[in-house]
Amino acid sequence: MTTETVDIEFSKWRRRLWPFHRSEFKKLFPLILIKFLISIDYGILTNMKDTMTVTANGSGAEVIAVLKGWIVLPAAMLIAVLYSKLSNVLNKKKLFFTMMSGFLVVIFLYGFVLYPNADFFSPNTSSDWLIEKFGSKYQHWIAVYRNWIHSLLFITAELWGSVVILVMFWGFANDVTSVDEAKRSYNIYIAAGDLAALSIGPIVCFFMNHYAKDSFTFATQSLLAVVLVLGLLVMAIFWWVNKYTLTDKNFSNPNDYRGSPKRSKVKLSLRQGFKHLIKSKYLLGIAVLVVGYGLSINLIEVTWKASVKSLYPNPIDFQMFTSKATSCVGLFAFLTSIFLGSNIIRKFGWHCSAQLTPILVGVTGVLFFGFVLNQNLLSPVGALFGVTPLVVVVLFGSFQNVISKVAKYSFFDPTKEMAYIPLDDDAKLKGKAAIDVVGSRLGKSGSAWIQIALIDIVGTGSIFSITHILLPIIAFVTITWIISVRSLSRQFEEKHLEQKLAMNPTK
Repeated sequence: MTTETVDIEFSKWRRRLWPFHRSEFKKLFPLILIKFLISIDYGILTNMKDTMTVTANGSGAEVIAVLKGWIVLPAAMLIAVLYSKLSNVLNKKKLFFTMMSGFLVVIFLYGFVLYPNADFFSPNTSSDWLIEKFGSKYQHWIAVYRNWIHSLLFITAELWGSVVILVMFWGFANDVTSVDEAKRSYNIYIAAGDLAALSIGPIVCFFMNHYAKDSFTFATQSLLAVVLVLGLLVMAIFWWVNKYTLTDKNFSNPNDYRGSPKRSKVKLSLRQGFKHLIKSKYLLGIAVLVVGYGLSINLIEVTWKASVKSLYPNPIDFQMFTSKATSCVGLFAFLTSIFLGSNIIRKFGWHCSAQLTPILVGVTGVLFFGFVLNQNLLSPVGALFGVTPLVVVVLFGSFQNVISKVAKYSFFDPTKEMAYIPLDDDAKLKGKAAIDVVGSRLGKSGSAWIQIALIDIVGTGSIFSITHILLPIIAFVTITWIISVRSLSRQFEEKHLEQKLAMNPTK
């Protein structure tokens, strides 16, 4: 093999691994950094809100279902209305700063005003009276009221994922990226989030190991201070991008972000956005995918977190274990995104990549519920490794959680975001807000409604008492999801072709 041949092969390998031109770096690197930082914040907030909520006084994993079903969804609808209203009066740059500032203010108030004075602000006396009045079987409802401060953190963390990541970041990326660019770059953004998730375990464990034993409050405040600093850094990078990158005449759609002239396009209310969603078979197809994922992952995750609490009732141990699970998600999702994600999308197409998530979530979810229902069958496995059946259940549940999120970050998110690109600006802005803020919440809340209704009907107050009912539900949801992916795939290819013909009418 000649030197020239070796150079050609190396160049081909490099383009497959890093398929970007030097001219794209000015846009690519800031977006990677923004995605990395907001994902670190999301990972810290997610681990913290689960720990605070599940291990709080009189609480348990069942409280997650109450919060997602009855508190977070209305909050998501309100913030979707707010986002829609603000989008009609603010340009996209000011809208980003306004929403980001609001989240950081709430996080500051929780960490440095409310949480240190939780005993003063928590209605323990009235909560105890409610327990005596209605009985312990409704304790999961009363715990939300008793621990309203932690419920506020839970809501904020949930909305961070829906608003800051899904709507604000991906909306920004979609506006400045073509379909062909997305096939090369979106998995890099996903990989940045995976690296952020990988860092969550070391970050959380550092603060828990060094400060929690002396003062759990100080350790918590330190983590929240990290969130605030990174949030401010994200705003600074976004400002730099608008100042120095979006002013480039070669940049696509720079006027959308420069800030001065206001958009002349038609202003739609959120209600009109929902009407547009209902009338659009294409947007409705994306919504089904989002709701399907939300239903599936949350029907499984609450049972897993209840199992984790049974094994680790102490909040420090609980938070350290879940943070390590988050790091595992980051590690495997990063490796998958770098070596498989983009290559699978490019080689096998949108449809194949989009089908991987429902298949993996459905198969591992059914197996997990089966193990929860038949823990005695796991005794030989536990004896082989010197652990209890509960440990085996928790570890397999962790595996299920990891592989589901790896599939989401590596395949579900990039294919879903690619599906928005062929749409016009109004459909992107309003339809995406309706789907990603409320649609994702509807999936999570729908699973919560199912769980709470079944728990209240059974009357035990325990998530474990309804596992045998959840198993066939998860199978049905994932099969429906698979069918919806197939339908949306045909529409996506048609719209992509229409977009290419519109850009190149002579071809």
